[in-house]
Amino acid sequence: MKVAIACGGTGGHLFPGLAVADVLLERGHDVLVFISEKEIDALATRGREDLRFEKLPSIGMPPVFSPAIVRFFVRFFGSYKQCRQIFDHFKPDAVLGMGGFTSTAPILAGRARKAPTFIHESNAIPGKANRMTARLTRGVLLGFADCAPFFPNKSVEVTGTPLRRSLLQPVDRPFVFQKFDLAEGVQTLLVMGGSQGAQGLNRAVSAALASFPSDSLQVIHFTGSQGEDTVREEYARQGRRAFVAAFYHEMQEAYALADLAIARSGAASLTELAHFGIPSILIPFPYAAEDHQTLNAQIFVKAGAAVLCKEENAIAGDLAEVLQHLIEKPELLSTMRKKTLALDHTNAAQKVADILERSQK
Repeated sequence: MKVAIACGGTGGHLFPGLAVADVLLERGHDVLVFISEKEIDALATRGREDLRFEKLPSIGMPPVFSPAIVRFFVRFFGSYKQCRQIFDHFKPDAVLGMGGFTSTAPILAGRARKAPTFIHESNAIPGKANRMTARLTRGVLLGFADCAPFFPNKSVEVTGTPLRRSLLQPVDRPFVFQKFDLAEGVQTLLVMGGSQGAQGLNRAVSAALASFPSDSLQVIHFTGSQGEDTVREEYARQGRRAFVAAFYHEMQEAYALADLAIARSGAASLTELAHFGIPSILIPFPYAAEDHQTLNAQIFVKAGAAVLCKEENAIAGDLAEVLQHLIEKPELLSTMRKKTLALDHTNAAQKVADILERSQK
């Protein structure tokens, strides 16, 4: 098969798309990947000479009456024309979009060639682009079953969200404890602020931990693009063992050490927490589109895998109380770990690849 995958713009679209591409390559298929012009796409795809990448100028859709709507349509139709030209030579047998407006032009161009087209939606509520693009597809693939009602007239399949391959690598835990300068046998808290809007979460966590003895809890804290120095200084003031970084690429190492996580509730983060069976306190990004991170978090809360804490409540001091409640009850954390693992879709990339292959029959 020749398969085109459109997955640029955010890590939540890009990494799952690359995971599907890896499976298709292993099965002997020819894969073309559309990405955006953003820096995250360039960084994540650097050195991937086994895949063909094409950059599209698509951008997010502004409000209809915004002056920026003209620029959106100019770039969108530029992307569509580029896809048509590429498909004249590549001739895809199937086209998969992972969400965002980087997906829409390739799906539309694939439909024009009568190739089977699919979109994947990772969140509990679909984004604006996927709601529009779904009308052009043969089927919709979902990370969460809760999203199915938003596509009442489409064929939907729940695959889970594909997991990036690097996370499946084995981890030497004693080596990583040394690498992070952390102690074995001490409860380890993983904090993931995310790439945007992490400052409120960082402040809340640092303040909450001030009430815990420094030898009772150690921290792996990824702060996002701002706050790394401030957070590191705060833990030093507390005398707390901590590994602090803005971002970290070998995330399987951090997950392997974590007993509990405090995290945003983007679909990719939840997919990874489920795979590693890490109980969590979820603090949704309050400005996420249509509050989709809260809806994602509620799925884990209902399953008994997580506790939800709104950012304003966390900053007000509730986070310390929630954290205390969990770390003092190892039997509760053990139960939550099992319930988190029950939400894992380790074979999601394989399931998506299976569906693409079946589309040819």
